[in-house]
Amino acid sequence: MRVLVVAVSARMLAQMAVADGYTVMALDRFGDVDLRALAPGATAPTSDALTALAADMDADALVYGAGFENRPDLVTRLADGRELLGTPAELLTAVRDPWAVGAAARAAGARAPETLPVDALPKLGGAGLWGRGRDAWLRKPRHGGGGRGVRRWAGGPLRRGEILQRRIHGLSCSAMAIGDGRQAVVVGLTEQLHRSPGFRWSGNVAPPRLPETQQQELDGQLRAVCAEVAARFGVRGAFGVDAVWDGRHAWVLEVNPRPPASLELFGPGSFEAHVRGALGLGLPAACTPRAPRWATVKLVLFAQRELCAPDPDWWPAKLVRDIPHAGEKIKRGAPVCTLVSATATAPELAQRGARLLSALPAGVLACG
Repeated sequence: MRVLVVAVSARMLAQMAVADGYTVMALDRFGDVDLRALAPGATAPTSDALTALAADMDADALVYGAGFENRPDLVTRLADGRELLGTPAELLTAVRDPWAVGAAARAAGARAPETLPVDALPKLGGAGLWGRGRDAWLRKPRHGGGGRGVRRWAGGPLRRGEILQRRIHGLSCSAMAIGDGRQAVVVGLTEQLHRSPGFRWSGNVAPPRLPETQQQELDGQLRAVCAEVAARFGVRGAFGVDAVWDGRHAWVLEVNPRPPASLELFGPGSFEAHVRGALGLGLPAACTPRAPRWATVKLVLFAQRELCAPDPDWWPAKLVRDIPHAGEKIKRGAPVCTLVSATATAPELAQRGARLLSALPAGVLACG
């Protein structure tokens, strides 16, 4: 089967698909060195442009990743004439609706933070909401992703397309599950890492760094949520449920109805499990997560200043993924590469990443 992978960054899905025996073509915004070593394809700066490029790709099937869950119109175009290996376009609007997701979470016995639309502020009185606490609310895009655009609300009007959501303090976490449109099996849980300051996603740790009793309780609650999500919304293939764990309760924030970035932390066969779930050919066996002595960590490095990428061979082999091309200009705040390790802790990997960025050859920092 020739699979077309389309995402903001396609390396992870392409790499996992090739490892599971698929022939892959890939479209994304980066065209990283290790992606092109695996799969032919092209790059474009927007999701609309990537979709236009897909018209010329000869593939039997489509897998879409991050960046397309909020664009059912583009998923429809991408899947035209191809077998869709994922959640159908017509189901995306409902599963990305924060109020529908909140209802599903509560039906499963979990919790969901209070969420208000932009037009609710004049009716409720913004000053009254502000008076509940300076750190009580977050403003976020209704159709966002990866924590981009999420900020503390300091009172005042929201922008069009934003929502207001009560802030929940605790451990940011997620469940990675496989659905078949009716049922779901949780493959594993992760702790989510975020850039500081702010809320932008920067990686995952599997399993979450929690006491075993709390991890088991979190696991039980998110399993129930994933089962409800699959049954209620018809999600197919790999998907993620993002939540905050307050020590007793999982507060569900959103559902990502496509393979989440944490998928590669769960080893070979995960892409095949996604395909089988999407096609209704069976779900993987349920397993009970344990608290191993080691964890697998994925961490995205972001540029502290504008730079030009070094030669690809400069990066440590086996540690670095999403490798930029030599001389590629990377803006301040943009992703540089990804580190994945099963031997380092999250703090150790963060320190190693900081050392890598500080050790970049002098020439790449003088990007003209």
